[in-house]
Amino acid sequence: MPLETETSGEAVRRIVAAGAGLAAGLAFAISSTGFAAPPPQQGAQPALVRQLGTIKQIQGNTIKLTPDEGGDITVVVKQGARMLRVEPGEKDLSHAVTLDLGDLQAGDRIRVRGQNAPDGKSLVALEVIAIKHLDIQAKQERERADWQKRGIGGLVTAVDAAANTVVVSVRAQGATKTVTLHVTAHTLLRRYAPGSVKFDEAKAAPLSEIRAGDQLRARGNRSEDGNDLNAEEIVSGSFRNIAGTINSIDADAKSMVISDLLSKKAVTVQVSAQSQLRKLPPQLAQMLAMGLRGGAGGGPGAPGGAPGNPGGAAGTAPGGAAGDATARPRGDFQQLVNRLPQVTLADLQKGDAVILVATESGESGPVTAITLLGGVEPLLTASARATQAFTLSPWALGGGGGEGGEPNQ
Repeated sequence: MPLETETSGEAVRRIVAAGAGLAAGLAFAISSTGFAAPPPQQGAQPALVRQLGTIKQIQGNTIKLTPDEGGDITVVVKQGARMLRVEPGEKDLSHAVTLDLGDLQAGDRIRVRGQNAPDGKSLVALEVIAIKHLDIQAKQERERADWQKRGIGGLVTAVDAAANTVVVSVRAQGATKTVTLHVTAHTLLRRYAPGSVKFDEAKAAPLSEIRAGDQLRARGNRSEDGNDLNAEEIVSGSFRNIAGTINSIDADAKSMVISDLLSKKAVTVQVSAQSQLRKLPPQLAQMLAMGLRGGAGGGPGAPGGAPGNPGGAAGTAPGGAAGDATARPRGDFQQLVNRLPQVTLADLQKGDAVILVATESGESGPVTAITLLGGVEPLLTASARATQAFTLSPWALGGGGGEGGEPNQ
């Protein structure tokens, strides 16, 4: 629990997995200091403008900045400009320290305040507030470790907005159980944007938007019996698992049409830059299929394997129960998929069998692939219920995949 967070500022950018929350945190930190453009004076001072983004290149006092929105811009740091460095997650400048221009590097996140140059092609910075990319990475690692330690993921089975609780079915060690999440006014609630596979684009959303059937990850302190969790952060989304055969591929449009084995309908699947395409080697696919035919004793979810991915339980295909025995391979299977090398559309052909997890976008609209796996013909023919046993977790896009893994970016 796709879902690690920003972070992503990146799972707070608020930083869990990578950067958005961070951007938001930096923007908030800056705005909370009360820095506002001074009232216009008679005479002619240009209005002050702000830009928030990532340093792409720096040479001397000239910075090429990639803003969070829009194309690259040139920033010229004026001599004597105020320059400060803050830690990721800081809400104000009370702990900021001074920074030298030479300390800035490509990859650093900065907010600049200044004036547009007369030629309109650059920004003259009067103030630069920076978060170093190494600090960002360190915070991301800490948050990622925290998600792995205190995070759970699964399928939403019930929501009680009046009681501020969410009940989630999770998988761990080959079994399923329900966990009640307790939401407070301090719980950070985020939800994937419709049609988006990027955690950076997850938006703050109220508890009322979470629905039964959603996939969810949460982190917080769990009760001793493991039945309750006081949620500090929740990320949710609606995703779709599809198993079928490729009818056609349009490489130019970066899309394909898949015949869904469950719905018996054609589904248009878009492949974005964030989509992960992988393919099982034939021998490995046969081994997994043999394990599925052989049942729990020889299946990829048998004892002795890697820990299951509780987020994977949320990936149960339509019609399959999260606790069904056929779903046992999912945890190890997801980890196996994560280790496969990426392929391209050119490595897939018409008639290939695939399974994928995709964004949910209504009955007839195209979906966007999060993770797509080819080479699965042996799996889909091994058992009438194989499409329920071998499904993908949307939360694996940014890495992880183990128990309590963080949401993807």
